[in-house]
Amino acid sequence: MNILILGSGGREHSLAWAVMQNPKCDKLIVAPGNAGIAQIADCASLDIENGGEVVSFAEENAIDFVIIGPEAPLAAGVADRLREAGILVFGPSGDAAKLEASKSFTKEVCDAANAPTAGYGHFTDAEAAKAHIRKNGAPIVVKADGLAAGKGVIVAMDEQTALDAIDDMFGGAFGGAGAEVVIEEFMEGEEASLFVLCDGEDILSIGTAQDHKRVGEGDTGPNTGGMGAYSPAPVLSAEIEAKAMEEIIKPTMKVMADRGMPYQGVLYAGLMIKDGQPRLVEYNVRFGDPECQVLMMRLGGQVLDLMQAAAEGRLAEAQVNWADDHAITVVMAAHGYPGSYEKGTEITGLDALPEDSANMVFHAGTKAEDGKVLATGGRVLNVTARGESLQEARDRAYAMVNGVDWPGGFFRRDIGWRALD
Repeated sequence: MNILILGSGGREHSLAWAVMQNPKCDKLIVAPGNAGIAQIADCASLDIENGGEVVSFAEENAIDFVIIGPEAPLAAGVADRLREAGILVFGPSGDAAKLEASKSFTKEVCDAANAPTAGYGHFTDAEAAKAHIRKNGAPIVVKADGLAAGKGVIVAMDEQTALDAIDDMFGGAFGGAGAEVVIEEFMEGEEASLFVLCDGEDILSIGTAQDHKRVGEGDTGPNTGGMGAYSPAPVLSAEIEAKAMEEIIKPTMKVMADRGMPYQGVLYAGLMIKDGQPRLVEYNVRFGDPECQVLMMRLGGQVLDLMQAAAEGRLAEAQVNWADDHAITVVMAAHGYPGSYEKGTEITGLDALPEDSANMVFHAGTKAEDGKVLATGGRVLNVTARGESLQEARDRAYAMVNGVDWPGGFFRRDIGWRALD
């Protein structure tokens, strides 16, 4: 098969790495890719949010299967354009992608599905939103309704922080994503992620993970796109996962199908777990980043077969073959992230690090220039390792982190602390 992956981050690097391990893959192109991806696949310059351009590129390059990595092209309907052109694609329709692109839409679907989630209010007016906050007090959660690259969520532990968040969102801090806001009750518990594949009818669980969203050690400081992750998530036991499937995932998929927008692709459910009961925090319509990196490390080449089965409506005959192992990824980010940060700093030491089925550095925000690897984003590298235990995987990952020479970056030293403590 000739395969095209859309995206340029650590998620897409790990997807490319896994897909390349499957003998079914004859040729792999990633658009636009990054410096790490360029070492294992061809990279192409392409506007991945332009469905017509993606279709033309796929036809010109005899692409058999397109895998869409980020949420933005999904929300833009790129999967729809590919399906209309008869090209096999992994990713939901633009309508179905509203499960991530609009938090108020997700809340409406949850209401219809009777899926357990936080109580909420949806606002298009700043003063009405502030009145709701003053009435309900803190802690409270303020979310930009639209896509905000994982940063449009403010967990406000005091009322003033929540009110400031309203000013920021309606003031344009998150662009168009903050033109509407959803304000939710604060849910206590431990958060974890469940990943399932859907083909419009059948559903297959493909793993659990736990992310560290806060920038600081001990899960402190502002939210980020994710500073590290590990899989599996011990808090998501088989019993709790089964509850989440029956009470949240399956009812959601039925509502989507009943509304004429059957869901096909990967669905990532962020869950809050307390006293053995899962409640939905949010849905994402693509693999998490950096959760994808640990899932791909554990799944390997079989993920191509699973994604193809989902795209072709054959999930009923698919199964996941899990190794009894663990994986962890440590994000190395540019100093200043998630605020302003410097671009173009040089990273060295990567060539000396191992690259095999148990040790990989996935590039998230890099470019190659004049023989050097330069940082181009906030989250730049995902140092990822497998082990028979989480501790073994963690030790391997941090040994690799210590081999990276990048004065312009930083990382958390406590990824996995909840599970290991």
